[in-house]
Amino acid sequence: MGQLRYLTAGESHGQALVGILEGIVAGIEICSAEIDEFLQRRQRGYGRGARMKIEKDRVQILSGVRHGKTLGSPIAVMVRNLDWKNWRQRMNPEPQAGEVERLTIVRPGHADLAGALKYGHDDVRNVLERASARETAVRVALGAIAHKFLRCFGIRILSQVVQIGSVKSSESFLSITTASLSKDRHHLEKIAAKIEKSKIGCLSETAEPEMIRLISQAMANQETVGGIFEVAAFFAPVGLGSHSHWDRRLDGRVASAMMSIPGIKSVEIGSGRDSATLAGSQLHDEIFYRQNYGIIRETNRAGGIEGGMSNGEPIVARCAMKPIPTLMKPLNSVNLEKLTNVMAHKERSDVCAVPAAAVVGEAVLSLVLADCFCEKFGGDSLEELKQNFENYTETTSRRLGHNRWS
Repeated sequence: MGQLRYLTAGESHGQALVGILEGIVAGIEICSAEIDEFLQRRQRGYGRGARMKIEKDRVQILSGVRHGKTLGSPIAVMVRNLDWKNWRQRMNPEPQAGEVERLTIVRPGHADLAGALKYGHDDVRNVLERASARETAVRVALGAIAHKFLRCFGIRILSQVVQIGSVKSSESFLSITTASLSKDRHHLEKIAAKIEKSKIGCLSETAEPEMIRLISQAMANQETVGGIFEVAAFFAPVGLGSHSHWDRRLDGRVASAMMSIPGIKSVEIGSGRDSATLAGSQLHDEIFYRQNYGIIRETNRAGGIEGGMSNGEPIVARCAMKPIPTLMKPLNSVNLEKLTNVMAHKERSDVCAVPAAAVVGEAVLSLVLADCFCEKFGGDSLEELKQNFENYTETTSRRLGHNRWS
């Protein structure tokens, strides 16, 4: 489909998580500190569990980068699990003498039962260790590289939490159009700084304290709570993706990537399900020609994608995350070995991980758009890609009647 591929490996309590990213061009400036910044953001957020006090995620770049620049060859990275020392015997890849304690109680809402049946395991830990959202740490590391690649072309990706439980924020990236940003490009950085200061990654100053209160209440009740985050890419060029093949449609690729994040149960592009309730005249973004601005849109209900392609407006996706299914007051379940009714097994868990999932959303959107970008503009080096990009944007800007992308 595209030109960018990535692979991750590792278990939640294994020695490390590793990732390989293939297809990033040569010449991108990147260092471990930039990737670590993303990893640290993923670990923050009100409602995170005890595991975050143990793990201090740092990346080790193993290949594909020399003296701070990508080489064009596959990039390999590793994020060590500091908790490995406490799990060395239970997770050792080498054969173990004697009997190793098996886990046979499955948990509702997790991969435990389906995974054990699918792979024929008699120890559910063989499933839950890989199914764990801990895997997203190395995906964020790879996404940070893709994010830096996109920044070379002026593309900015942000995320925010817009709902926790029943508490909703009135702020949305959908209200920001490219025409409005052309008047004040610094506006985005002000928004980014405000989100970064929030304990929960929320742009709304009125909704944030209510969200925190709800998480605190869930914590006191030994409950968990889900929510919705929004992720957006600003200043993406027209024409990423394609209308001509089902598997190259940008909205399909974005939705697939977001649904691959553990716990995500639905993805909306633009107005999403609200699109079904509006008349066509109320929904579709009208197109205008304005002197000194060229062809513009004054709304972005399509979420920056029309006909499977980016249309020049911010690409906006909303993702709903379920409450984490590991509860301190366990739900009813069964012992798979004894076929008896029991209470579900408990593992360390967060009360709310929506802010962390939002950062993962940034990473996977970066990977999708970087893939589409390489597919569209080709090339093996940053300079070659930039030349192809500039030639294209010069042509499209002329046809649109402005030089927005230059």
